[in-house]
Amino acid sequence: MPTLDTLIAQLTLEEKASLCSGHDFWSTKAIERLAIPAMRLSDGPHGLRVPAGDDHLGLTHSKPATCFPTAAGLACSWNPALVEEMGRALGDEARAEGLHVVLGPGANIKRSPLCGRNFEYFSEDPLLSSRLAAAHIRGVQSRGVGASLKHFAANNQEHRRMSVNAVIDERSLREIYLASFESAVKEAQPWTVMCAYNRLNGELCAEHPYLLTDILRNEWGFEGFVVSDWGAVNERVAGLAAGLELEMPPGGEARDRQIVAAVREGALDEAILDRAVARLLAVTLRVRDNEDDSVGVDHEAHHQLARRVARESMVLLKNDNALLPLAANAEVALIGEFAKRPRYQGGGSSHVNATRVASLYEALDSRLGERLHYAQGFAIDRDDIDSALQQEAVAQAREAGVAVLCLGLPERIESEGYDREHLDLPPNQIALIEAVRSVQTNTLVVLASGAPIVMPWVEHADAILAGYLGGQACGEALADLLLGDVSPCGKLAETFPQRLADTPCYLNFPGEGDRVRYGEGIFVGYRYYDSAEVAPLFPFGHGLSYSRFDYTDLELSRDTFSGEDELTVRLSLTNSGGVEASEVVQLYVSDATRTIPVAEQTLRAFDKIALRPGATQHIAFTLRRRDFCFYDAAHGDWRLPSGTFEIRIGASSQDIRLVAPFEVAGDPVMLPPLDRNTLLGDLLVSDAAVAVLREQLADIADELPMIDPIMGREGDGGMMEAMSRYLPLRALVSFSSFTEAQLDQLLTALRAVR
Repeated sequence: MPTLDTLIAQLTLEEKASLCSGHDFWSTKAIERLAIPAMRLSDGPHGLRVPAGDDHLGLTHSKPATCFPTAAGLACSWNPALVEEMGRALGDEARAEGLHVVLGPGANIKRSPLCGRNFEYFSEDPLLSSRLAAAHIRGVQSRGVGASLKHFAANNQEHRRMSVNAVIDERSLREIYLASFESAVKEAQPWTVMCAYNRLNGELCAEHPYLLTDILRNEWGFEGFVVSDWGAVNERVAGLAAGLELEMPPGGEARDRQIVAAVREGALDEAILDRAVARLLAVTLRVRDNEDDSVGVDHEAHHQLARRVARESMVLLKNDNALLPLAANAEVALIGEFAKRPRYQGGGSSHVNATRVASLYEALDSRLGERLHYAQGFAIDRDDIDSALQQEAVAQAREAGVAVLCLGLPERIESEGYDREHLDLPPNQIALIEAVRSVQTNTLVVLASGAPIVMPWVEHADAILAGYLGGQACGEALADLLLGDVSPCGKLAETFPQRLADTPCYLNFPGEGDRVRYGEGIFVGYRYYDSAEVAPLFPFGHGLSYSRFDYTDLELSRDTFSGEDELTVRLSLTNSGGVEASEVVQLYVSDATRTIPVAEQTLRAFDKIALRPGATQHIAFTLRRRDFCFYDAAHGDWRLPSGTFEIRIGASSQDIRLVAPFEVAGDPVMLPPLDRNTLLGDLLVSDAAVAVLREQLADIADELPMIDPIMGREGDGGMMEAMSRYLPLRALVSFSSFTEAQLDQLLTALRAVR
């Protein structure tokens, strides 16, 4: 078998250029004379969308496939092993269809709950997002099918998504938006990464060498190829030079000719083209080696897997008076059109033609029989109140022992392509809650949505179960939870705000024209709510159980951490309730040094533990240097501060059960970039710099009392001392006999001690 170099040497310039764009909407080009096969790609992250018939997009008609819960719900499982198992099932279905790359998962951060595509993304937290994305990738690729990690990067809104410029400071970009991808790339090595439509700090992501080459390849070691989001390419040659290997869908022969012309005219080094072709061929040949026509799919087994995934992903938000699980003999009024017509997936390019769909009505009817009474209550496709439907629902609720309201967001409100305008349920659903509550004190709300909603009606519901978009087995999974077959164990992967105005980016989303400023910086999601002491409706990491858990015996392996070693955190978890259940143990780190502005706490580890009643499990987490670092944008590196930190163990970000302080012996403090505008106070972090200042400024010490503290003399501690801290070096010339030549000499001496 020829090596890649040998194969590339046999390709003509025109053939090499042709490999850098697709053959059609879903496949790459083959070169038969060299036995180079085509690759077939397909949406999507939670189920395949293989076009059927004349629908080349597959949006209206695609082949049946298992529809798993979308990423928004899947993330609430906090279970990488389960996500990996789902990925293996997706890989098997892809192989059975002769597919080679599945376009997913999506790892973009949930900056605002208004983003219409949030259902396809995991979390507001980059650690949770990246760990689950890595698991998804490992699962799919274990079956010889490539995953495509998307949308790289900062694709956090649908509004003007193909033109908007996301303006993000370097620290926030590194700590939040790139961190959501970083571990997934390093740990799972997706065969492909899909670039985003938007601009990032002025440059289109499809033409962004800093993003696609400097960071993705040179820093993170990505080995696969970069594919464009469909239609994201602007200037093909610029994209290729920046690190974008494959354009999809094809831009026609003109695109190939542009590449050929650029090479012949010397505008593009042919070595860059050869490198792109090598990356593409490495995956293409891997695809050829993994093809297996004998792969079959057990759709019933996959349906049951979808049911299990959905059960672990649904979140019990509220359960006053232990309304759930429902009593064995309960008379149930099941109300809401979603009970019979479930919303189980998101709208847009990831839409799946499910092999079958189980509604909650069907699942409960088979179990409750005559004790189940149904009323439509409202029309999904309208917002106006239908008095007849509402009155019927009230009548059913009045006669029942408990009312189960199936509510949520219709696809017309939440989808790829546009963002939500508000966080409310439709008015007819809100009116239904109030009407039912007026006649039924035992009221349960089951929600179907891909993102948070606000709940001014929260006191009208005794129990609230967030089903998210639970896939094709959502009805059976909901029934399993409502009837107590299993205990809920999902935890929120995002914060539910009390109102839209409480969200961190409220004043900056979706921006003005084609520019959106990420003014909240690193304070995304719970980082903001915890730090600003803004009470959420339901916090990040929240989720109730039918059991109870006790956290005890927190121990740290050392009292002082240097960054060169590891910190092991140990604790015990006991199921002190009466049913078997799972708990997500969350480890947060709080940086009390406040060396720079930091979040109150940051998720750094988690584990999901299943326990029988009365059982105890000992848990250990290992933390490393990066877990305590911030990104120092001025020096382009991760820095470890010195001082006191806390380990916090919780059942949510706002339900902290155990706390342990410890000391960090961090990196030597670095001087800021030095020039004539450097502030005197910023140099005080270095004893060596202070020594230089005292020597160089000795002759003017009596002229400037404000520099007394710098000179080692006692100052007044008031205005003059404050002014000295924020005095740029150039001002020494303005306020004293210090000369420009002396300023140059001072800067030279300071640079020598860095």
